[in-house]
Amino acid sequence: MALLKPDLLFSITRRSIGSSQVLGAYWNKDWKPGPYPRTEEERVAAAKKYGLMKEEYIPIPDDGDGAGDYPQFKPYSVQGRDPHYPWDFPEYRRNFNETMHENFNMYTEEKWNVEMKPRWPMRYMLAAFLTVMGGTYYLATIGKYSAFLPVMPKHLPAPGVTHYKYQQNQN
Repeated sequence: MALLKPDLLFSITRRSIGSSQVLGAYWNKDWKPGPYPRTEEERVAAAKKYGLMKEEYIPIPDDGDGAGDYPQFKPYSVQGRDPHYPWDFPEYRRNFNETMHENFNMYTEEKWNVEMKPRWPMRYMLAAFLTVMGGTYYLATIGKYSAFLPVMPKHLPAPGVTHYKYQQNQN
């Protein structure tokens, strides 16, 4: 304590949360992918950065979207992974330091399931949909009653048009 200067000790103890960065935190630039690897050395460094072997590292093709050196791999859904495995992050069913897909938020538990196998083939589902919709249309068009409410024309004032004829009671 005696080695610390009083003004340094004062500035450390009187830190405001909203006015400065938190000590020991990462910067956003540390999370951004690096530039697209052009040489073999850059590919090896990027593979090491993402915890992959050199042989399995394939960067996302450089199409101008800014993915940089982020690895390309087959997406997996949270629902397709074992729910009973002791995951580090059970809500995402992933372990610490596991490389995630670029669009990981599309494959969370409440969203799209890549591994889902439909119960029936698509042609059966399309045939059932068209049968139900076609049958409904057919039943709606063959009826003798049209689908509107029977109403009288509006009583708008016009010269020479009599809408009501009031007669005197003969009593």
